[in-house]
Amino acid sequence: MAAGMLFISTYSRSIKVQLHFYRCIGLNPLILQVMLLRRLAAVVPRSKRFFSSDSRRDLSSTIAELNKEMESIFGQPPPDGIASSGNKSFIDQEPQCGSHGILGSTINNLITEELPSTSQILGENVPSLTHVGSKGKAQMVDVSPKGNSFRTAIASCKVILGKKVFDLVLANQMAKGDVLSVAKIAGINGAKHTSSLIPLCHNITLTHVRIDLKLNPEDFSVEIEGEAASTGKTGVEMEAMTAVSVAGLTVYDMCKAASKDIQITDIRLELKTGGKSGYWCREKNDDVS
Repeated sequence: MAAGMLFISTYSRSIKVQLHFYRCIGLNPLILQVMLLRRLAAVVPRSKRFFSSDSRRDLSSTIAELNKEMESIFGQPPPDGIASSGNKSFIDQEPQCGSHGILGSTINNLITEELPSTSQILGENVPSLTHVGSKGKAQMVDVSPKGNSFRTAIASCKVILGKKVFDLVLANQMAKGDVLSVAKIAGINGAKHTSSLIPLCHNITLTHVRIDLKLNPEDFSVEIEGEAASTGKTGVEMEAMTAVSVAGLTVYDMCKAASKDIQITDIRLELKTGGKSGYWCREKNDDVS
């Protein structure tokens, strides 16, 4: 029992460090609390960890301390019913097995029975993470109920070469050969192998892949744009982004003998069409914001 509570105390200190990190990247505190409690349930050993009245109070105090830490970081207390009143009442219940109950089992019940889903917390219209199952584990999305539609996606990235390497590429004087031509073929090949590189992507049939590379003398860079198209049940955003990523990496590989200071930056989706979410454009969304 003492070892179990020492584990929770040590783990709570680790969570506090992570809280500050998640605050920096702008993670919603409501989602964060659900995530942390589920993680606690996953890591607490399920054997030889027993509840007594003292240990239940210790666990309740640990959760209350984390709530206070979240309030100090995010500037607001956690919502009721996630790790406050609802879970406290569960913790205060008498264990089912005489005077003791298994700690891991009890925390699992606390998580699965008391915590609402992300959509319940933030509203049904808020997008959820489809690659995360109801128990927080990674999953491949089942797209079989979805209808076929024509889908396209455009992505881009930039490779900053520096003046010395830029001049060599412009004059086609790199030792490995024609940088832009090799990178273009590599990008097309990368799009076709996306499902092998990104584990939860579906293996889809692409109907078109386009890769364009342009030298920009203003910042001595290579600007890369990639487009993918398919008719099917799932989008091609990852294929377009993989294409420009692999093309950018190939530019680096072709030029690394001349400089190690080359940077691959701004890998991002620019536009997508088709599917349930329909049309999306970065330029349009940036104008709105």
